[in-house]
Amino acid sequence: MNIEIQNARLIDASTSLDRAASLFIAEGQIAALGDAPAGWKADKTLDARGKVVCPGLVDLSARLREPGSEHKATLESEMLAAVAGGVTTLVCPPDTDPVLDEPGLVEMLKRRAGALLQARVHPLGALTRGLRGEALSEMVELTDAGCIGFSNAHQAITDTQVLFRALQYAATFGYPVWLAPQDAYLGRGGIAHDGEVASRLGLSGVPVSAETVAISTIVTLMRDTGARVHLMRISSAAGVDLVRRAKAEGLPLTADVGIHHLLLTDRDIGYFDPQLRFAPPLRAPADRDALARGVMDGTLDAITSDHTPVDDDEKNVPFGEATPGATGLELLLPLTLKWAEQVRWGMAEALARVTASPARLIGAQAGTIAPGAPADLCIFDPAAYWAVTRETLRSQGKNTPWLRREIQARVVTTLVGGRLVYTG
Repeated sequence: MNIEIQNARLIDASTSLDRAASLFIAEGQIAALGDAPAGWKADKTLDARGKVVCPGLVDLSARLREPGSEHKATLESEMLAAVAGGVTTLVCPPDTDPVLDEPGLVEMLKRRAGALLQARVHPLGALTRGLRGEALSEMVELTDAGCIGFSNAHQAITDTQVLFRALQYAATFGYPVWLAPQDAYLGRGGIAHDGEVASRLGLSGVPVSAETVAISTIVTLMRDTGARVHLMRISSAAGVDLVRRAKAEGLPLTADVGIHHLLLTDRDIGYFDPQLRFAPPLRAPADRDALARGVMDGTLDAITSDHTPVDDDEKNVPFGEATPGATGLELLLPLTLKWAEQVRWGMAEALARVTASPARLIGAQAGTIAPGAPADLCIFDPAAYWAVTRETLRSQGKNTPWLRREIQARVVTTLVGGRLVYTG
């Protein structure tokens, strides 16, 4: 189908594009910008007056909850949530049930997701069997099945020799390893940032050192093995500083931050609101500000939703018993733009951290609207407000700190491979 998008503001950080122009799509790809190709005839025309057209968002962490936790979410519900949020490419962690440590499970997930014809799904394979941190997974077979890298999700590998061997093996084959930098012992039993708020509320704390000790260990092992590592969800100023130093040293290290850690702090926990329970925990305002600087100077490569749908029974409990995480696929775009406005950063630059930068990080053909690229697009109204309610969220998980709030920027259309997969 030939599609023409008229009167749009086109923003593509990968090509420094930010101007009003028409966009032409043919055979699932971007055919031209500005002037129509020779002999052009549109099968469908979209009027995007007052709207922004950008590359489809690339989310580096979206739990789809299949297989094994369909009571929390299903592929159908979360893939719809993705395209409703303008997310056209996503990475899913391996902490399903059973975990993604068997090629057959990865193949099944990719086949099921592909059949829905919505967002593109890139699974991470389990770094160790069962995520138990004991024996390495069959990385070669999992890569052949479609995994783009390997992770132990939130399960820390306490045996550093196992971690060393995992990085060594991954480096041999050029596989990237995705690690959550949290020391298993320093953070054990903690439920909030170890600071003034936790002390006042009587909550057990997770010190910043739980993150920095883990990063220091990982960086040391990177030097010895030459492995490529991606650090998931940096949460502290000290963590940002360690990542900055490692990058300056030339180590092949990348890192991301969850959008909620850019907007919220431990002060927002208030009266033990379980919607504010995250892993890693929300930290102090100074940490939030350092994370912002890290995103803007490129120390932190990407912003992720860290989408974690849970059922009501896991959130309607006391703060310390609540399952950490929040639904985020549909909120990544508006919350990123909200944060950018707060820190007075340009829209194009902010969009780069959820499009071009994460696409480059995973080596995906995404994050750009240059001619010849796949027509994975997000069209949104930057001025439109919408209410976040249980009814407006497509995700089966309704857990979010933004519930019953009004936010700005609404996705109106999403295209994947030139197909209209969502119209709001």
